[in-house]
Amino acid sequence: MIYFLAAVAAIAGLLFGYDEGVIAVASPSLQHTFPMSPLEDGFTTAAVPLGALVGAILAGKLTQALGRRRVLMMAAALFAVGAVVAAIVGAVWMLMVARLVLGLAIGVAAVVAPLFIAEAAPLSIRGAMVSTYQLAITAGIVLSYLTGLLLGGEDTWRIMFALGAIPGIVFLIGLVFLPESPRWLVLKGRDADATASMHRLRGPGADVTAEVAAIRANVEAEHRTAERAPSILAPWVRPALIIGTVLFFLQQLSGINAVIYYAPTIFQHAGLDGHTTQVMATVGVGIVNFAVTILAMGLIDRLGRRPLLIIGFIGTAVTLLVIAVAVVEQDIFPSWIIVVALLLYIASFAISLGPLPHLMMSEVFPLSVRGAGMSISSCSNWGFNFIVVFLFPLMLATIGLAGAFTLFAIVCIGGILFTMALLPETRGVSLEQIEAHLRAGEPLNALGTRPAIAVAGGTRR
Repeated sequence: MIYFLAAVAAIAGLLFGYDEGVIAVASPSLQHTFPMSPLEDGFTTAAVPLGALVGAILAGKLTQALGRRRVLMMAAALFAVGAVVAAIVGAVWMLMVARLVLGLAIGVAAVVAPLFIAEAAPLSIRGAMVSTYQLAITAGIVLSYLTGLLLGGEDTWRIMFALGAIPGIVFLIGLVFLPESPRWLVLKGRDADATASMHRLRGPGADVTAEVAAIRANVEAEHRTAERAPSILAPWVRPALIIGTVLFFLQQLSGINAVIYYAPTIFQHAGLDGHTTQVMATVGVGIVNFAVTILAMGLIDRLGRRPLLIIGFIGTAVTLLVIAVAVVEQDIFPSWIIVVALLLYIASFAISLGPLPHLMMSEVFPLSVRGAGMSISSCSNWGFNFIVVFLFPLMLATIGLAGAFTLFAIVCIGGILFTMALLPETRGVSLEQIEAHLRAGEPLNALGTRPAIAVAGGTRR
């Protein structure tokens, strides 16, 4: 059941990737129907991250009050409705509204889907299971690019948008057959339902008594503290909040969504001629993103979070600087150098910066504020996503591709320093142990480096 749950929840990521990537390949056809000014074009593209920002703000309270499964069902319905509306619009403003609705669904699902998987998955495979969400995002991007390649032509954008309704409907149907998160059920005092849910997740005959008891002990420990319902800004929670928000800041300012949304434009600036050639190169970006994310899933629970992030930040910084130099010196560097460097940039991102912020935000927050903490982290994600996507055309027109990629590289260098100085290692550490570590007031970056010691209801490090 846990594999089925992860697969269904990850459909939210597939929809995220498809709705994010489809605008890049649908744009030429869309412009034929609705000629848009640069400002209209930029806002139509950036409407998804703007809507997602609103969704992320709403997701925390919704998921704490209604549960993980029910909120995902609401998001699935919005995905289907938004795709249909986007396909039948008769004016640009209607398309903007439809894209905002899709963004709202993405923002909610981006918080709740990784949370749902993390709270349901066994410790030994939690990292890989949560990373199925990021893998699905990359699959959705590839699917959108391939759709653009196969359906390229005038007035085909309606079909491209409408196809997004199909996984939305499948997502909604799949959620009907899933149990609710056992951790949320315990938080609401429904221990019997939590035990039944855990039995479904772990399989027939599994002994879930100790696992449910550890969750109950963790909830009771919260109730015994002076902070009965701890604030997300409480001093002992603040390190987790810093990790969640800064990781997404670094992820977005690495420039990834500028590449995803504007890949054909970037290849045009790099000297590749012809729309079909640019789209084929864009498909290559999506395939590399997908393939390396699969590799990352196998490494996250083996190598750990910190080593992969350091590798990823080094790789993205170096490749971005290579692209910047090659763009300036196009007489010396052929265009294929830029293409190869961009593919290596995508590989560096996909093995670390892509899956790890989503995974770590689902791990580091205490149970009682996990929804709120992930919501704020996701706001960081979508806020900076919107800024990068909206401003990237302006950056191209002012400082150029080389200047933009140099700025992104500087951010990645900062990511190396942040990871080495502050990031904890959560591999092999249960969610309850992470919370106990925070409550003890120990430095978060010491997590995973000290031997476990006994605490009420479990152990901590």
